[in-house]
Amino acid sequence: MADDQVQSLRIGDVEVLRIIEWRGPHLPGAALVPDCPPEVWSAYEEDLVPDHREAGGDRAVVAVQTWVVRGGGRTVLVDTGVGNGRERPGNPLFHRRQGDFLDRLARAGVDPGDVDVVVNTHLHSDHVGWNTMDAGGEWVPTFPHARYLLPAADDAHFGPAGGYAGGARPIDRLVYEDSVAPVHRAGQAVLWEDEHRIDAHLVLEAAPGHTPGSSVLRVESRGERAVFVGDLLHSPVQILHPECSSCFCLDPRKAAETRLRVLERAAAERELVVPAHFGGAGAVEVRKVGGGFTLHRWAA
Repeated sequence: MADDQVQSLRIGDVEVLRIIEWRGPHLPGAALVPDCPPEVWSAYEEDLVPDHREAGGDRAVVAVQTWVVRGGGRTVLVDTGVGNGRERPGNPLFHRRQGDFLDRLARAGVDPGDVDVVVNTHLHSDHVGWNTMDAGGEWVPTFPHARYLLPAADDAHFGPAGGYAGGARPIDRLVYEDSVAPVHRAGQAVLWEDEHRIDAHLVLEAAPGHTPGSSVLRVESRGERAVFVGDLLHSPVQILHPECSSCFCLDPRKAAETRLRVLERAAAERELVVPAHFGGAGAVEVRKVGGGFTLHRWAA
């Protein structure tokens, strides 16, 4: 597609569209992935600049995006970004944001009424925002006919049953109440754990660590494979050094264990790895080299 904010690729008979809500420099690399020392970022500068790290600076370039997965007559959205009009104090990038995400969906040929399934890989604010929209002062599901697949462990952790993540961050209550609770009230929420098969091509699997319910979505069609890994990866340095977790991981050690397991399988089965936040190409093939991984080929 000609639109820079809407890009496409294919996995066998499955069409995948990348809808970018926002893209640009964010946190310094050492803050985003604190387990990776500065020399790691410097060592891979050629692989990172300018798509994944700003030229002449130290901030990581990231994106907030949604993936549209079409196959078998079904339209599935993977994560729903930030959303508009949200109270996100302390986060100027997300606070009361007003963007044209729905227009970008429309340019990709996606009408909200035609979405069959929404997958939230986890329940952080930049993955659930467009679950809902403001309808005259009330938050209602943006996709009125969709089933919303929510990891049960995250729903328990971030929802009232878990005291909105124990009340450690006030934003967690805001996110749940404006972007998750309305989906429950509408009767469109489906809680799942361990594994959930959507159809013949798509299966969700638990991948905890970043959050208690973090998940990955595997796609297989005509012998081609991809895995949408959510926030297991924020930067390519985490492929090259999978022991490095992001500052947003609630359990960094568990996240590192899960990341290594997912990358091992991706390399062995030639799965295209599709992270939630890469600022340049949105997907990459990884290969096992010696005791680590290498960036084999970029896609999308």
